[in-house]
Amino acid sequence: MARLEVVHTTEYAYRTPVGLGRHRLMVRPDESHDLRLHRADLVVAPAPARTTWKHDIFGNSICFLDWSDATRTDRLTIVSTLDLTHHPDGPPLPRYILEPQAEAFPFAYAAGERADLGQLAVPQEPDPDGTVAAWARRMLGEAGSSDTLDVLAAMTRAIKAQFGYRARYEEGTQTAADTIRGGSGTCRDFAVLMMEALRSFGVATRFVTGYLYDDTSGGTVGGGSTHAWCSVYLPGAGWVEYDPTNGLLAGANLIRVGTTRDAAQASPISGSFAGRPDDPIGLHVDVSVTYAPIHGA
Repeated sequence: MARLEVVHTTEYAYRTPVGLGRHRLMVRPDESHDLRLHRADLVVAPAPARTTWKHDIFGNSICFLDWSDATRTDRLTIVSTLDLTHHPDGPPLPRYILEPQAEAFPFAYAAGERADLGQLAVPQEPDPDGTVAAWARRMLGEAGSSDTLDVLAAMTRAIKAQFGYRARYEEGTQTAADTIRGGSGTCRDFAVLMMEALRSFGVATRFVTGYLYDDTSGGTVGGGSTHAWCSVYLPGAGWVEYDPTNGLLAGANLIRVGTTRDAAQASPISGSFAGRPDDPIGLHVDVSVTYAPIHGA
């Protein structure tokens, strides 16, 4: 259990004052058995004329910011501050109990689960050359076990070992096949690779966006900004989180903010402006995660 403060700052700079279109934010987690949200503050400058909270198709909390037509600015600053307590599944890493039909990989879902999981268990990217499917089969062979939990742990650690982390601040992800061919990527790319590899076996996965904390391993990457990983639906255990960027299992260092079918649906902050194409001159993102005392613990 950890009491944490997360400060997520995003700053946009423009060459000349621009108008601001609607912005969409995914920065507030929903409370659950593994996360208690004590406080969530949002400070925006210039202040929007209207702030609206909704739930998206996946049930994530989404904030929409709208400014008046008269608003013009050469800088937009958005600061989200969260005070929360996180209850991860570990330590030590839990040994999940799976339903018998899911203990050996690959496995098949029951008809009812298959109907509800739908597109989450189907590859979302074209793989005409079979690059991703071939890589996934090779990982299955190299796992040295048919135990489902062992296979997933081996795939998570193989991505960390085989691919180089390369920060990229532009929006979007590269395809799983491009990650394999290029040998490097971002946390978003690695999450998509693991998702598409597992979906090639009919295993349901979700893209997860959030924050990384507590670098106890001495070698985690992805801090200082938003982070991305994936969750896998395992009958008997439910949704279990895997961070292939850092080889982390069970979400012990991961603060989940939102889950989606596709990476493009999980942008922490997106929006538009009215101005010239060359007006944007800077984007700065900073995430700090600090420990707060737990009173009475």
